[in-house]
Amino acid sequence: MYKRLLDYNDGEELELVVLIKNSQLRHTKKGKLYLAMSFGDSSGEIRGNFWDANDQDASTFNSGTIVELNGKREEYQGQPQIKIYSLRVVGPEEGYDLRQFIKSAPEKVADMKEEINQYVFEILNPTWNRIVRFLLKKWDKRFFEFPAGKSNHHAVRGGLAYHTLSMLRDAKGLVNNYAQINRSLLYAGCILHDMGKVLELTGPAATQYTNEGNLIGHLVLIDEQIMLAAQQLNIDLESEDLLLLRHMVLSHHGKFEYGSPKLPALLEAELLHRIDDLDASIYAITNALQHTRPGNFTENIMSQGGRKFYRPKDDESLAKSHKLE
Repeated sequence: MYKRLLDYNDGEELELVVLIKNSQLRHTKKGKLYLAMSFGDSSGEIRGNFWDANDQDASTFNSGTIVELNGKREEYQGQPQIKIYSLRVVGPEEGYDLRQFIKSAPEKVADMKEEINQYVFEILNPTWNRIVRFLLKKWDKRFFEFPAGKSNHHAVRGGLAYHTLSMLRDAKGLVNNYAQINRSLLYAGCILHDMGKVLELTGPAATQYTNEGNLIGHLVLIDEQIMLAAQQLNIDLESEDLLLLRHMVLSHHGKFEYGSPKLPALLEAELLHRIDDLDASIYAITNALQHTRPGNFTENIMSQGGRKFYRPKDDESLAKSHKLE
């Protein structure tokens, strides 16, 4: 049976073709150079250090390069990694397609697009509906292809749309239980809150931050997109409806220390922040559990404060859930 990158156990040697997701030239405490790398295929991502590197190695083994990796899986400080024996660049004549090394969301793009559009129909406020439709059409290709993060947060092809849809499903449960929630505003916030990542990130392959992402960030980028859309749609730029929608996206990180320029000051904004955080946490924990044998703890999950989570011996829930690949 063909084994993928994350199918190997600690202590097993491997030799397979993978994608370099990230590669950075760094110094050890003694001043020696090495490459801090991460490798990926359709099963997921794992780190490794290429020791005694030089500038030529950094140029050869850069992010987005397909390589033949020879090494051994091991554990270091509670984290899986690859002890690298050797790397070889795989040439285009060898017939590998970059797309086969990129992990994808568990639902088809066409299905996600259809379901998200059903939620758009339920946004009854004309200002919010027009802006959401305008921006979904403008960024259609990127929105349904891009990840929702560089490494942790739904960092798979189609992850941005999948994260958005998961949040909409959670939001639907809340609005059906609490009549005081403005359904239209919460749904519009769910759809738009991370759409700035189509400008913040480079795409699903060897994802990096763009200059706009590093210098501005997706919260401000989507706020700008909302304003540009309003101008093109001849929507009153001083209307309260537009102001509320902008507040939703600008406050959705929830706390100043999380990069939020404003704290949530609407019920729907507070719910958007909590739904966002909930979905990201469930994804991260589930992803780690799916690569953990029953009766064992996961690796340390950095997005969850470095905690480990236990997978029960008789756990059947993961087998019934969507595979995150």
